[in-house]
Formats: sequence, structure tokens, C-alpha cells
Amino acid sequence: MFAEISRETRETKIKLKLETESKTPGLSGSSGIGFFDHMLNTFAIHGGFNINLEMSGDLHVDGHHTIEDVGIVLGTAFNNIINAGNITRFGCAYVPMDESLAYCAVDLGGRAYLVFNADFKSDLIGGYDTQMTREFFFALAYNMRANIHINLMYGENDHHKTESIYKSAARAIRQALAPCDNIMSAK
Repeated sequence: MFAEISRETRETKIKLKLETESKTPGLSGSSGIGFFDHMLNTFAIHGGFNINLEMSGDLHVDGHHTIEDVGIVLGTAFNNIINAGNITRFGCAYVPMDESLAYCAVDLGGRAYLVFNADFKSDLIGGYDTQMTREFFFALAYNMRANIHINLMYGENDHHKTESIYKSAARAIRQALAPCDNIMSAK
């Protein structure tokens, strides 16, 4: 399935194309923040998604608007795809990254909420502000209209912790997006 979203604010200009069942998963383009691009690429590969990103942002200020607005646009693209077909709705995944382990559970039933339990020792990983991990997933969950629970079980290295979070979220979302003939809702 495919969605294309554009968004322009005073801080960012974004054009994003999302394909959820890609034969060539990964990220094309760049946010301008190296580690965030690495996380988006990791997210895309582990979710089986192709994300094409064209953007500019106020990186001379910091990465906040760039990371948050990518979450908004990506969440909106996922929401358009969710509304276009019958899906499994629920997904969950544990993913290790060396000494770190993250767990993510997802419900794509239209009720936006984020539970995020993770702490980081460092303020930055390269040019990526570690506190923006939560902000990205908050923007993703609310614009996707998804209930996302992320729990970092343990870990020492902030790079590994962050990567296990992105990977577990991608795998849980991939499971929840799988086609299903039986819509799971008590509406």
C-alpha cells in the first residue's frame, strides 16, 4: 500500500512517500541529521517499508522540528494506509541490539496514545538529541491514530538502545498492518 504526504511550516518543508509492502525497503533521501536518517532507514528495513523523504528544516536552530515533523508526516501517511484496508490491527515485537532489548506493542484501532519507557545517559548521539526519540514516537502515534507502547527493557549503550526501539516499533507496526479478512473491533 502507498501514501504520499506533503507538509510545509515555517520550520520545515517535507514531502514523504511511504510504501508499506516494499520489495526494496529502506530510506531514500535525508532529514539532515545523520543518526536520525540511520534510525529511519533501520525502521524502514525492519518494517519492510520504503520511505522516500525530501525535506529541509531549521537545523541551524536544532533538530527538534525536523524529527517531530517527520513523525507527523510519517504518522499521517500510515493513517491513510490504515484507513484504506482491512488489517490485523495488533502487533508486538521484542528486538535486541547487542546488550539492549526493546519491546513494542501496537494497536492500530484509531485511538492515539503513547506509552514510552526509556532513559538515555547521553544528550546526543552524533547530532541526534536522544530526548527526541520519545517526541518522534509521540508524533507518529498521534498522527497515525495508533496506540503504541514502547518499553526499553534494558541496555547500556544509547545508540543500541535507540536502535532496538526503532526496530521493535517497525516490526510491531508491520505485524499490525498485515492484511486480515476479520476486522478486530468490538464497535
